[in-house]
Amino acid sequence: MTMTRIAILGANGRMGRALIRALAADPKAELASAQVRPGNSLIGVDAGSLAGIDALGVNLGTDIRGDVVIDFTSPQNTALMAADCAKHGRALIVGTTGLDGAQKAALTDAANKVPVVFAPNMSVGVNLLLGLVELASKVLGDTVDIEVLEAHHRHKKDAPSGTALALGEAAAKALGRDLKDCAVYGREGITGERDRQTIGFATVRAGDIIGEHTVLFAGDGERIELTHKAHNRDTFATGALRAAHWVVGKGPGLYDMKDVLGLNG
Repeated sequence: MTMTRIAILGANGRMGRALIRALAADPKAELASAQVRPGNSLIGVDAGSLAGIDALGVNLGTDIRGDVVIDFTSPQNTALMAADCAKHGRALIVGTTGLDGAQKAALTDAANKVPVVFAPNMSVGVNLLLGLVELASKVLGDTVDIEVLEAHHRHKKDAPSGTALALGEAAAKALGRDLKDCAVYGREGITGERDRQTIGFATVRAGDIIGEHTVLFAGDGERIELTHKAHNRDTFATGALRAAHWVVGKGPGLYDMKDVLGLNG
């Protein structure tokens, strides 16, 4: 059986530990390296022990080894790792959110040399939700107001979430709009009557909420709500591993989870 040799970046973080657990349970995956920043106090600790499972014989360190790299770290680090993967011929799976234009361009540059899977949310359910939002937007057209509601834990640094923006983009694309022109990210005071051409966003940061997203289609006399709730980080880790297996043998290019799941036709 061919094994997919995987490097996990930010192995000491919440997603890093979830990835280690998911990888350990996958008979077709091998943890090639569990990377942390230089000087981290956990260097030398067994990755499995850190993740609360049996020892895996792979210690946390600064080296990156493997054929596929999974990155859920920070926008700045992700941009640097994209160039590193392109240099060393490694495929890259990116679940990092909050990337700016230059950082996304770094992924595009890397994708000219290696396969890169970039998705603001690796959950299979969320990517199904994206397709449903696009379909609902096409059917309902300009007869409804569209609002994207999202909630995450207090530690999340970017707002709205990358998933919320992707949902807004799915709706805007289906309606022939540009999200940059029609998004409304906050309302306060006397705002006047709502413009139906806009897509609104509302953000909650509280407690230990893993991730909740709702797209509200509100018309006169009825409304439709499409919702996804993540109960733990395992769903993101499982999706990332699915992408890691899928990307093996693929040519250079910038892919997303719709490609991984066969939803792009």
